[in-house]
Amino acid sequence: MNRKVLTYLLLMLCAVLAVQPLAAQELNCTVEVNSDQVQGTNKQVFNTLKEAISQYMNETHFSNAQYANNERIDCQLYFTIKEQNDNTFSGDLQIQATRPVYNSAYTTTLINFKDTKIEFNYQENEPLIFSPTTMESQLTAILNYYAYLILAVDSDSFQLNGGDPYYKILEQIVQMGQSSGETGWKAFEDTKNRAAVLSSFTESSTSAIRELLYQYHRRGLDEMSVSPDKGRQTIAKSLSAIQKIYEANPMSVALSMFKDAKMDELVNVFSKGTQEERKDAYDLLSPIYPTEMERINKIRDGQTR
Repeated sequence: MNRKVLTYLLLMLCAVLAVQPLAAQELNCTVEVNSDQVQGTNKQVFNTLKEAISQYMNETHFSNAQYANNERIDCQLYFTIKEQNDNTFSGDLQIQATRPVYNSAYTTTLINFKDTKIEFNYQENEPLIFSPTTMESQLTAILNYYAYLILAVDSDSFQLNGGDPYYKILEQIVQMGQSSGETGWKAFEDTKNRAAVLSSFTESSTSAIRELLYQYHRRGLDEMSVSPDKGRQTIAKSLSAIQKIYEANPMSVALSMFKDAKMDELVNVFSKGTQEERKDAYDLLSPIYPTEMERINKIRDGQTR
C-alpha cells in the first residue's frame, strides 16, 4: 500500500471517528464544599478538596455502561464541613440527583438525601484513587457509595429492577465500610445511615420502593406528555408501595427519601387530578406523613404548591 493511499485511509478513519459520539462518563456532578463553620484554618484545602471530589465524580468510569454526553445523570454533592482536626474532616453531605422526563423540558428529582455521618481524612493535594473492590480511603468509599446509589436509582426509574448490578456493588462497599469500623456504615447504628439506605432498597420487606421508582417514573411521568390522565393514574396506583413499606417498617428511610424527593411534585401532579384521585392520595399519605399536612392538604384541595 503506497503512502498516498495510506494517508487517505487514515484521513477517512479520522473523519469517521470525528462524527461518532464519544462515550462519556456516567455523572454530571456539581460539587460544593462549605467550610463556613470551620474557623482559623487554611481555607485553600477546601478548594483543593472540592476540585479533587469534582474530578473524581466526573471523570471516574463507575461502570461499563455507555453514556452520551447528553445522557449523563445530573447530580449534586453539597458538603458542609463542621469540624476539622488536622487532616480529619466531619460534617454533612446533601445528595441530589435528577432525571429528565420524556418529551418535556421537565426534570424530576430522584434523590434528595442528607447524610449526617460524614467523616474522612484528606491531605491537601492528595490523589483520590478509584477501586471498586478495595477501600482506598473513607472519602472515596463515601463517593463510590453515592455514585452507585445514583446509578442504581436512575436505572430503576427507567427499567424494572434495572439497578440490580449497582446494588450488588453497593453491598460490597457497605461491607468494606463496616469492616473499617468507621461511622455511617454500621448496621442498626441509626435508621438513616448508609447501611440503612441500602437495606431499604434491598430488603424484601421494603424493596417495593424499587418497583415504585419504575412505575412512578417510566410508566407515570414519562407517559404524561402523551396522556396526562393515564400517567397520573399510574402514579396514583404506584403510591400503594408506600403503604406496603409503611406497614412493614414505619421507620424505613425509604419513606423519608420518597417524601423529600417527591412531595412537592405530588402536589403539582394531583392539582389537575379528579376529586377521587386527590382524596385517595390524601387518605394514603396523611397517616404516613403527619408532619407534612400543609402540602398533603394541597393535594386534597387540588392546589399547586
